[in-house]
Amino acid sequence: MFSVKRTILAVTSLLLLTASLVSCATPTPEVVERVVEKTVEVEKVVEVDKPVEVEVEVVVTATPPPERSTIIVAMAAAPNTLDPADHRSRESETVIRNIFDGLVTRDTRSGVHLELAESLDWPDETTLHVKLREGVLFHDGVEMTADDVVFTFERIIKENMIEYPEPHTSPRKGLIAPLESIEKTGDYSVVMRFANAWPPALQMLVHQQIVPKHYIEEVGTKGFVEHPIGTGPFKFVSAETMDEIVMERFADYYGGAPDLEPVGPACVQNVVFRVIPESSSRVAALLAREVDIIAAAPAEMIDTLDQTPGIQVKTAPSTQPKWMEMNVNAAPFDDVLVRQAMNYAVDKELIIDAIYNGRAVALAGPLSPYNNFAHEGLDPYPYDPEEALALLEEAGWTDTDGDGILEKGGQPLAFTLDTLEEWRPLAEAVADQFRAIGVDCSVRFWDKSVVTPMLKGGERQTFLDDWGDSAFDPVGHFEAKWHGLVEGEPYGRGNYSTYDNERVNELTKLGETTGNPERRRELYYEAQEIVYEEAPAVFLILPEEAEAALDDIENWEPASDSRINLHDVCVMD
Repeated sequence: MFSVKRTILAVTSLLLLTASLVSCATPTPEVVERVVEKTVEVEKVVEVDKPVEVEVEVVVTATPPPERSTIIVAMAAAPNTLDPADHRSRESETVIRNIFDGLVTRDTRSGVHLELAESLDWPDETTLHVKLREGVLFHDGVEMTADDVVFTFERIIKENMIEYPEPHTSPRKGLIAPLESIEKTGDYSVVMRFANAWPPALQMLVHQQIVPKHYIEEVGTKGFVEHPIGTGPFKFVSAETMDEIVMERFADYYGGAPDLEPVGPACVQNVVFRVIPESSSRVAALLAREVDIIAAAPAEMIDTLDQTPGIQVKTAPSTQPKWMEMNVNAAPFDDVLVRQAMNYAVDKELIIDAIYNGRAVALAGPLSPYNNFAHEGLDPYPYDPEEALALLEEAGWTDTDGDGILEKGGQPLAFTLDTLEEWRPLAEAVADQFRAIGVDCSVRFWDKSVVTPMLKGGERQTFLDDWGDSAFDPVGHFEAKWHGLVEGEPYGRGNYSTYDNERVNELTKLGETTGNPERRRELYYEAQEIVYEEAPAVFLILPEEAEAALDDIENWEPASDSRINLHDVCVMD
């Protein structure tokens, strides 16, 4: 159309020019004839240009939508830091493991695999030689060496090595307490020396990620937590708050554990960890395709999600057993008969079916049934309300006035069950069953940071929660929950029942340092039998780890330790 307009303008100009020439020239017939000829020639030019005016059909190809290059994970709770040495939080470790790698890592069950370590050698039961991979880069392009590994572990095991926000010792120290020293033996080799034989060493090393010595010394802990760098598959981008953490693929990633395929840079370009505390809101975000994966899929919605088009649900054996700890040094739970009665009063199978849709197992004592040293001869306390009432009567609790509440010495059998909002359905179901046998039980919900100091001070009657068992070994679990509290040491750090049995304490320590697996089993079996009998807790259930994702998410598998590693996860084309 543009060329046609230009031709018409040219012809018009030519005609005007011709008219001007005519008016100025001598009016002879010869001149007029020449003008007419030119006019005719101009008309012919117009005729030649006419084909340009023919309409041409233009085919426009729509631009395809851009490929999805970001995976968004909805978490139930926010990490409290991105410093690998300064937390005791599964949420923190989930995010951290995508930015940092360790000497070893764990698969989605309990297998331990070499990661930054190229080889490990135990010349004796207290000495570990580690050869590091060469050419591994931190996100700033600096190569990782033995100096970084020594710095990482000294920052954990030495006192007050973390200076921000005030000097303090790493809360990770208890996870590797027997490590006495670490020394550089070459640019890519170190030796770790332990105080004694420590059978779960490799399982516990999974929880320690390597940090850059040069960077932390340059920017300090404050600068490091504000913009962390590691050797992991994703680089930190931003986190205005811990409610949303953005990362991008690290193109120079060395590839990760060589025997956990695929090996190489991450599959997706970007990753976002977004906190959505309410389980129903996480599900709604997934259904609206606002997120790609949701952690802690609510048990009551798993079957519905599993039948929803476009959604996939996967589960894994869990490592977070649930129980209600009872303060054994405060009435009425200072009486073992009362504690045993509480165990008989709970119908765990009903809870498993009604709340967890069958996706849980009943606990048979103080260890997860998937722990490698769980006592195979112990059975869960059966639901037997008559036995519960008989034990309570033996302890002096009866309903003398017929009001449905047991009493003793004129005082009702009443207590408050403290817990967290996330355990509301479980806690309320347990309280209902206590009330069914005449125990006046109310439920109170807390923020974990508020109630924890009270629990450690022995100020609560009961507390329903869980404790991690991700190493599949009693170490890291048994000494925290069932050993008496020892100030300044890892023993009893999570013991909210104030339970303290000398023989259990002795067996726990022996189990930590005994190398022979069968002898360890004997020690831990005896310890479990004592705790089972003395019942400092109502041993409840172990739900499955459940996650849900959009159906175009590939290479995604929930892990038993509940960490979400996105190195291998892809979006289908």
